[in-house]
Amino acid sequence: MPYAPADSHVRFALHPDHQPAVIATTTGPTADAARSHLHDHGFRSTGPTTMVLARIDHEEPHYTAQAAEQLRRYGFTTEIDPALQEELDTEWTWANYSMPWCSRADVREVGAAAQRIHDDIAEGRLTIHLHAHDGHTTVAVGSYKEGVRRHVHLHGENHLRQETDRTFATEAEAVAEFHRLYSVTVRPGPAPLTDLEQAVRRLRTGTTPSTTEETSAPVAEPPAAEPGEHEAFLAALFDDENQWEKYRPFDETTIASHESLVVRAEFDHEARRRTDIALTIAEYDGPGGERLWHATMTTGTPVALVHTMLQYLDTPPLTAREAHAVLRDAGWHPASHPTHTTWTAAGAIAFEHTPHSTTDRWMLYGGDDLDRAAWTIRLSAGVGGDLLADLVSTATTLVAIPTPAPRQAPALRLPAAEPRPRAARR
Repeated sequence: MPYAPADSHVRFALHPDHQPAVIATTTGPTADAARSHLHDHGFRSTGPTTMVLARIDHEEPHYTAQAAEQLRRYGFTTEIDPALQEELDTEWTWANYSMPWCSRADVREVGAAAQRIHDDIAEGRLTIHLHAHDGHTTVAVGSYKEGVRRHVHLHGENHLRQETDRTFATEAEAVAEFHRLYSVTVRPGPAPLTDLEQAVRRLRTGTTPSTTEETSAPVAEPPAAEPGEHEAFLAALFDDENQWEKYRPFDETTIASHESLVVRAEFDHEARRRTDIALTIAEYDGPGGERLWHATMTTGTPVALVHTMLQYLDTPPLTAREAHAVLRDAGWHPASHPTHTTWTAAGAIAFEHTPHSTTDRWMLYGGDDLDRAAWTIRLSAGVGGDLLADLVSTATTLVAIPTPAPRQAPALRLPAAEPRPRAARR
């Protein structure tokens, strides 16, 4: 049916601080009608003339195109910023999507369902009673308040969160089954918001990180070792600790052997580049026996992590710990992929478990760009869970540093993780 012209103008542009979120600016006598249509498409008001579309599935350009098309059919004048138009002309695909059998339409449908769950929770239509971690991702139990009361179990985070196939007649039944499934891992209330959920809610409410309590402290990039810092630290350690005996068979290599004769460390003095291996450590099942496991550290590995590993090898802890429990307690966020699980903290450091790998079973890495890590620790199969727990415990203190301190001379003795979608042009 024909529509009367609407004397209003709507301009769409990418959000300057959180792409691909979209800002819509409305002007004209019938702007209120335009804003009503935009609200139906997921835009939320952030000011008298501005609305924002921020989603957890990174599909803002797709839904902006739908909103703009509807506004034009209703007679509104629309304008799309060139940078946003480029996004509209680009079909995004998720890197390492955990359901690779899904078509692009299927991926978008899964994301839309996750967005509805996110909105229902944020706007009070779905109350979360309990949450837990099933070893791979976050799970939860909740109840819908409006319409036909439904009690459901949820599985996954961000753009992958879904309802399970089973619904329950009563809240008590849903909660009892949740306790049966997840036992001691059950925690009260909803799980802490992921970094993406926090960002989306800040954008929708028109707040900024500087005005929200939860993000008032800047997150520092985990420190990386400076050139010469490893060498100075290891020289002091091996000179002071009588249980280590070192020798330098070649100019470029120092080898240190522990008095137990089952631990050996090799330091490369020539390692300079970001990906160069500076330190290799191995443990054996006896003097001259088979190697149990080994680890490598690149040149930028923080000295605190080097110290943690050597201290563990010298004096193993008396109490057993599990690395994933340390990460969960510290608030790191897991993401499961077909071949591995990655835990991240504040986007600056990650701990990766690849259960089918032998040489790189575990990997700890960090930097301001995790796709091009500033430093990496790789550990083979056979490494003890206590050592992994010690390493990630130290790593949690690195990402908790509120601001980077000015770098002093090398300290010689120290005390004891939604990939950005990648583009494929049409």
